[in-house]
Amino acid sequence: MQAQKLPKKAILPLRELKTKVFQDKQEWNFFLKALGIVSERHVRIATEGALMGSVLAHGFNPAMVIISDDAGQFDIFLHALCWIHAERTINKLVGFNEQQRQAVIDIQDRLWNFYSDLKSYKENPNPTFKKKLEEQFDQLFTTRTCFASLNLALDRIYKNKSELLLVLQRPEIPLHNNLSENDIRGYVKKKKISGGTRSENGRRCRDTFASLKKTCRKLGISFWDYLKDRLSGNNSVPMLNDCIRHRAKASAG
Repeated sequence: MQAQKLPKKAILPLRELKTKVFQDKQEWNFFLKALGIVSERHVRIATEGALMGSVLAHGFNPAMVIISDDAGQFDIFLHALCWIHAERTINKLVGFNEQQRQAVIDIQDRLWNFYSDLKSYKENPNPTFKKKLEEQFDQLFTTRTCFASLNLALDRIYKNKSELLLVLQRPEIPLHNNLSENDIRGYVKKKKISGGTRSENGRRCRDTFASLKKTCRKLGISFWDYLKDRLSGNNSVPMLNDCIRHRAKASAG
């Protein structure tokens, strides 16, 4: 909340909440109004902060890494950036002459070689390799070329060094968020075909069933069999959350 510049006079009483529980949105908004937090932006910041506190209180691991395409709303907790999206700032550049076009190709070749080294590091992390990669990152993204737009793209990537190289501290995390994007691809396709939902209930139903479908697929459970099982009341298919916990324990073991 402080980083989002919520007024200090509002932050102090919010810090004292600790284990305070609000029964519903109306009670929460009444509390904020009593504190003088009424502007839409300040209400949003305070609400998001409270929700994050609730998530942590319910056991969310603050060491969990969130990987994004640099969208600001995902820059919470430990944040890493997707290398595929980072490279797109270079891939979309078109040189005005052969020299500039070759400069883009050369940088892309070096970038993908570096990306390959990062994948190798994930399989065999060690301090010597880590130091070498950090030095290579600096050399690559401080390169000056004949193409001004390419130089700006390199500068932008270099400023995100800590988030792009978080994998050196946490080699178990992926280098991209393509898996997450694949999870919403079905929703995006449906939206293109039939447009959005027309009510809040419709949105919640769409999101719930899309999530159930993807979860079943990842667990190797037929979504159709799952639906028939639940609708018939047989309940022979295990609870999905139990399946997830079992899969997580098996992977950790």
